[in-house]
Amino acid sequence: MLQLLVLPLLLIFGTNTVVSHQESGEWSCESDSEIQVSADFRPGLITLDGRNDDWKDIDGSEFPLRPALDPDADHEYAAGQMTVKALHDGRDVYFMLEIDGNYAYDKGENKKCPSVALMFQIGDQATYHDMGGCKEGTDSCTSKSCKGFEVDIMHFSIGNAIPGRLYGGNPVDNGEGNGGDRYGHLVDIYAWNPHCRYLDGLGPSGNDSSAQNDWHGAWWHSSFTTQSGYVAEDSPYTPDGQKGTYYFEFSRPLRTMDRLQQDVQFTLGSTAKMSVAFWYPMDSKPWHGSGHYTINCDWIPLDISSGSSSGLTASTVKASSDGTSISAIVISMFSLVVSGFIAYKLFSPKNVAFTPMENDL
Repeated sequence: MLQLLVLPLLLIFGTNTVVSHQESGEWSCESDSEIQVSADFRPGLITLDGRNDDWKDIDGSEFPLRPALDPDADHEYAAGQMTVKALHDGRDVYFMLEIDGNYAYDKGENKKCPSVALMFQIGDQATYHDMGGCKEGTDSCTSKSCKGFEVDIMHFSIGNAIPGRLYGGNPVDNGEGNGGDRYGHLVDIYAWNPHCRYLDGLGPSGNDSSAQNDWHGAWWHSSFTTQSGYVAEDSPYTPDGQKGTYYFEFSRPLRTMDRLQQDVQFTLGSTAKMSVAFWYPMDSKPWHGSGHYTINCDWIPLDISSGSSSGLTASTVKASSDGTSISAIVISMFSLVVSGFIAYKLFSPKNVAFTPMENDL
């Protein structure tokens, strides 16, 4: 049984203070060593719109969701498990999170709407437990005192986000050199522990204008009936309490221009370490930072395949091979016809037109 006596993703943004958390006893973890998420090479497949239509043929990994501060299986998220899917196209990596849940949305109230976060290890010493695990406090945590404990976090709160619309990195916030998102609260963050986490580009030692938000994402719910697109005036988009599934879709470049050790850097053919958290307003009550669910009590391996045909499905490779064979046959036949025509022109008898000569003698 997974023991989730940990608060790995305490994400209440907008201030520099964090609500203190209390773990129930000594922390321990019995993680399943077999679980993982695979990101295969599948170029030209995903449209980033929050919908899952183009993910239906992609295998995912299913995880039970248990509260971080109460790991008892009896307190698992009752609506079902979370399915995590991933792939890459050689330039960007994509994620799809699928979670069953009755529709809950209150415009402008992030904590009365579902929310998700992805967390990745950056520093070699960064632990899942304690969001990096640096022992320094808020008065002493810096990039030097916590070097090696960095984690990268993407957090999406949908209270101001229109379904199907893109949020995350935008010219305004990126122009100010930080990982914020004033439009939809899909933010890019780094942390050393739950009490020392900041938007990219901001920190206790000052700000650095070279940072930016490299994430983009969108959300959707299966109960929506409009396919042409929503605008803010359509809120709440569908009646509250509708049964269905939430979809959260994200992308980010495999490599970023980060030079501050605030972004994880993905490498083809390698394994990264990740986790996922989920907040939900139970009984229409606002969630709180420590009241999230998580997929495991330790890092989950994220295997990123090399950018070759080995990452393609057998059907994709077969279809590609069949198409290549047909094309080769057509080209060969065309070449044969052209060669025959040229040969005919070169070697056919030259018939010179008869021109009678006048007899001037």
